[in-house]
Amino acid sequence: MKAVTINQYGSIDVLEYSDIDKPQITPNQLLVKIHATSVNPVDWKIRQGQLQLLSGFNFPIILGSDLSGVVLEVGEEVESFEPGDEIYTFINPLTGGAYAEYIAIPANTAALKPKNMTHSQAATVPVAGLTAFQGLLDLGQIRPGQKVLINGASGGVGIFAVQIAKAMKAEVIGVCSSNNITLVESLGANRVIDYNQIDFTQELEQYDIIFDAVGKETFSSCENILKPQGIYISTLPTVDNLPPTFFSLFVPGKKSKLILAQSNPRDLNALRELIEDGLVKSMIGRTYKLEEIAEAHAYSEMGHAVGKIAITTEETSLVD
Repeated sequence: MKAVTINQYGSIDVLEYSDIDKPQITPNQLLVKIHATSVNPVDWKIRQGQLQLLSGFNFPIILGSDLSGVVLEVGEEVESFEPGDEIYTFINPLTGGAYAEYIAIPANTAALKPKNMTHSQAATVPVAGLTAFQGLLDLGQIRPGQKVLINGASGGVGIFAVQIAKAMKAEVIGVCSSNNITLVESLGANRVIDYNQIDFTQELEQYDIIFDAVGKETFSSCENILKPQGIYISTLPTVDNLPPTFFSLFVPGKKSKLILAQSNPRDLNALRELIEDGLVKSMIGRTYKLEEIAEAHAYSEMGHAVGKIAITTEETSLVD
């Protein structure tokens, strides 16, 4: 099968589009024909070696975590799926494997993909969508009527956070550049702040939840604009955010929390319901073929991608 592998850490030049053996499944796994995946910043951070203490040195490594595809084989202990099912999920990015034509995955991490999405659209949902969903619902305990600020509202995670917060009947304030104000408004934001014109951390308005979808602020910089029981949620475990996250576990009042999404059928099914009900949609900024992954990484690394970057296999790129 075709796959994108790396045999060392480095620039986009280390990405290799090559032939490797098709995986074999264990009794609790599914063999999935991948129709689409996506690029998440963690993918190229691993490729660059930023996370090598966690990702290790057991080369070759197949990158990629998001995927949408069709079940080809079902392990003998699996009862929840059958061949022909269209599923979506994500796998641990540190182990990777989604930049490929086929993958073996644990059945208990997947769910049926939304019926009203193509594979390309569905493959952009799991990592970003579950990060937003679990951050707002599990960590933020979002409730109707709360005032929620989404920093990075036009990015991969931010677009889902805005829509999910609106679906939960919150008042949503998005932060993005002037170029993306119309987009964020179209997602349902009640107000949009242009970060080039206004520093939201210096405003007087206070929020129940601040969801930092790009990890560019800290709990300290946002503390003054949190309500007394407000919650700051970041997607980035920085040295500035780890101490307040630890200490706020033991101190009443404002909280700092970090979101590390986990793929599970319950939340994937909940997301699918929101999508099929028309409350949440994916926003694909660019689409590349699997063999164009180096170009996709280069674009993502620029840090200005709007929406998600989809990757299709060559066979499905013309129909998704």
